[in-house]
Amino acid sequence: MILVTGATGTTGSALLKELHARGAGPLRGLTRQAARAVFPGGVEVVEGDLGSPASLDRALAGVRSLFLLSGLAPAAGALEAARRAGVGHVVLVSSITVQTHPHLGPAAGNLAVEELLKDTGMAWTVLRPTQFASNTLMWASAVRGRGTVEAPYAEVALPTIHPADIASVARVALTEPGHHGRVHALTGPERVSPRQQVAALAEALGREIPFAEISRERARARMVAVFGPEAADAVLDLTGGDVNDELLAVRDTVTRVTGAPARTFRQWAEENAPAFR
Repeated sequence: MILVTGATGTTGSALLKELHARGAGPLRGLTRQAARAVFPGGVEVVEGDLGSPASLDRALAGVRSLFLLSGLAPAAGALEAARRAGVGHVVLVSSITVQTHPHLGPAAGNLAVEELLKDTGMAWTVLRPTQFASNTLMWASAVRGRGTVEAPYAEVALPTIHPADIASVARVALTEPGHHGRVHALTGPERVSPRQQVAALAEALGREIPFAEISRERARARMVAVFGPEAADAVLDLTGGDVNDELLAVRDTVTRVTGAPARTFRQWAEENAPAFR
């Protein structure tokens, strides 16, 4: 049995579809609202909350492999529950910032979860993706309303990754040998800037999307209200204020692990155009 947590999110839902399509065996998806979950036929839906380890007993019963996203909830209780339930292998989605910006608070938090996992004694695989293509969904409301997309660091291009590629690597790590004790740093196949992302969305929609570069200060004022000051500063550093060669590097890990080319941002834009209409 494989348990996928965050099963209704962009990565978790893509992973369940891949596992199901490839006949990966008994599958279970964890969600906090089972009545609203739509999973492939044959996938067991289990309700539970990673932040409440006592609610995970049923979800973890009989599970041999677990897919876990760092940051969804405090991890210590969930990892201990998995260890007690006899889970043999955990695939953890962390962040590339653990190696590119270890001094930032969110990166330190992800590293702490990685260390917790290693200390459990369960076999582990850590995935460290870069910026998600799906982060641009924050622009969807402005685009649907025919407004202007505003972003700082308009020309800073990062190797943004399609969440389905994270899912593809996770599927291989969960079902094929050779990935225990491995750390996989994941990126997309090319660097893409905010201006280029907007252009790709405009092409997918078949219309122009106005775009304006704004200052870090203006962007920070908006982000602090949502994320708080530490997270806002971290995001702004990672998207342009404090980039480095390690963060900018385009890696071939997706292709090496899955045997398929990494998906481009343009492909993500085409697949997700309805969210912007």
